[in-house]
Amino acid sequence: MDSPDLLLLAAFAPELAGLDREPSCGWQTALTGIGAVTAAAATARLLCEIRPRAVLFIGTCGAYGDRLNVGDCLAASEVVAVSVSEIQRRAFRPSFETTRWSASWDLPLPKYVVAVPPAITSSLEDATMLGQIADVEHLELAGVFAACHLADVPISAALTVANRVGPNAHAEWSANHKRVSRRLVDTLGRFDFDIL
Repeated sequence: MDSPDLLLLAAFAPELAGLDREPSCGWQTALTGIGAVTAAAATARLLCEIRPRAVLFIGTCGAYGDRLNVGDCLAASEVVAVSVSEIQRRAFRPSFETTRWSASWDLPLPKYVVAVPPAITSSLEDATMLGQIADVEHLELAGVFAACHLADVPISAALTVANRVGPNAHAEWSANHKRVSRRLVDTLGRFDFDIL
């Protein structure tokens, strides 16, 4: 079988909103699992096995502050691996560690910066700090983007806001993630993808 043009990734099946059952021609779908480290390992394995021409990650995210609303669809312009401890200068990374990755190809969606902290942010104070460097929070994208950049495979990501980051994030995400995932898939279905 020929390699697919596009590997369509999501963290878990509900975020594919049915695309795993009926992928578009030339697309193959797969799951990365939850968290940046798991997603990096899964993406690296999939790139070796499938050898796609490009990767598109889709999923849900949390918005920092009021810049975006639940249900808004966006493209990741840049992905930043970061923690509140780093922002507060209580921790640091070696200067040669890569912590920022740009999207390799454009999507016809508004572009926003995505923060990837080590865990879900549940404090409004921490969300405010992270909101100074990014617009939304996602748990897997740093791993996916790192694996794709290291393998020289073009990567882009389309996300939809399922919640605001803070103490009520998980309950809000639980109530919204299926509906907004369907909206994202419907939105993407209206576009022709010019990958390269």
